Amino acid sequence: MDAEILAFDPPVGVAEVLEPQLRRVLAPNPSPMTFRGTNTYLLGNRGLCVIDPGPDSDAHLDAILAAVGPGQAITHVVVTHAHVDHSPLAARLAQTVGAKVWAFGGPEAGRSAVMDRLAAQGLAGGGEGVDVAFSPDLVVKEGDEITGDTWALEVIHTPGHFGNHIALAWGDVCFVGDHVMGWASSLVSPPDGDLSDFMQSCAKLLARPWRVFHAGHGAPIVAPHERLEWLVSHRFGRETEILAALSDGPATAAALAARIYTETPAALLPAATRNVFAHLVDLVGKNIVDPVGDLGELAVFERR
Repeated sequence: MDAEILAFDPPVGVAEVLEPQLRRVLAPNPSPMTFRGTNTYLLGNRGLCVIDPGPDSDAHLDAILAAVGPGQAITHVVVTHAHVDHSPLAARLAQTVGAKVWAFGGPEAGRSAVMDRLAAQGLAGGGEGVDVAFSPDLVVKEGDEITGDTWALEVIHTPGHFGNHIALAWGDVCFVGDHVMGWASSLVSPPDGDLSDFMQSCAKLLARPWRVFHAGHGAPIVAPHERLEWLVSHRFGRETEILAALSDGPATAAALAARIYTETPAALLPAATRNVFAHLVDLVGKNIVDPVGDLGELAVFERR
């Protein structure tokens, strides 16, 4: 990780102004998967929208409430997706302030048919942890608008990292959750993540004129299209590596991950294996690769 990325180190629990009407409060949950922690955003002047309240933390709840100034009130709580570092505090925060929770749906909403089949076979885990109890008060869909007294957010369904993942357009600014991050490539871990959906969501975001992305973790992304293009290129590069490895013969996702992710710490290899498996499922859908037997995480895959 280079020095510029590491330079992002804001104080935990302090509401920092990013631009007029927008502040960020960093949650106290740093980890190899969350970097410095989850970014919670407060949007608005009087009626505030809290985007991604984060983990169920008393300290973070207190920090969010402390950021509400005189004449202000939290009127909306919006969740980009149901991972445990983004959504668990939503219900408690909303109940405390008398607001509603908005999201695309529960943790299984928006999941593709192939991922539904894998989940039905028992595939689970391997990602950042699912908030299985998450249930929004109000369900939104592609193109819906969430409005407050001085702001409006357009809902963009961006499955890929998670089936119920949404991005939120605020003019030429976009809150992209974990779909795009500046400090790392986004994790795609079946059955909650789907690489085919991820690439389509990247194309959807690329088609629009953005000024800046605010991500679930890390610093603002001030060159959003360049970052999206890098993500797409990175995924195509990983696909090329997987296909080259399969040219030597059939292999499992775990074996391919061990060959490709040679500099990845052993503790992160399970996540790398899920990333490889996501690519293999995508390649099966493209009729480039076949599983030997049933499609599953432990299957052996071969090139056609």
